[in-house]
Amino acid sequence: QVQLVESGGGLVQPGGSLRLSCAASGFGLDNSHIGWFRQASGKEREGVACISRSGIGAEKGRFSISRDNDKSMMYLKMTYLKPKDTDVYYCAADRGACSSICQLISGAYEDWGQGTQVTVSS
Repeated sequence: QVQLVESGGGLVQPGGSLRLSCAASGFGLDNSHIGWFRQASGKEREGVACISRSGIGAEKGRFSISRDNDKSMMYLKMTYLKPKDTDVYYCAADRGACSSICQLISGAYEDWGQGTQVTVSS
């Protein structure tokens, strides 16, 4: 079965850094666009970073995305974290994507992880 599982969330002080991980199984990550999103209760899911299967990425602000296809892992490095970054973060995959580039739009992804909580507070 297709599965994405996030980890690495937690409490961090403002200005700190954090790296989230996402383990993928049940499909070929190398043939997928992948993305990271965040969502607050009652809000639309917001894309923060994505990377295409060819390695072309799109990132917002202080977030950096990477992937390791051999290990079926994807990562999100976050730096200079602010309280406004507090949210639930999700990894996502667009399996067998037809487009050449990824999009920071939630509707472009068909598979999602359960989310991991990131809290930025002093």
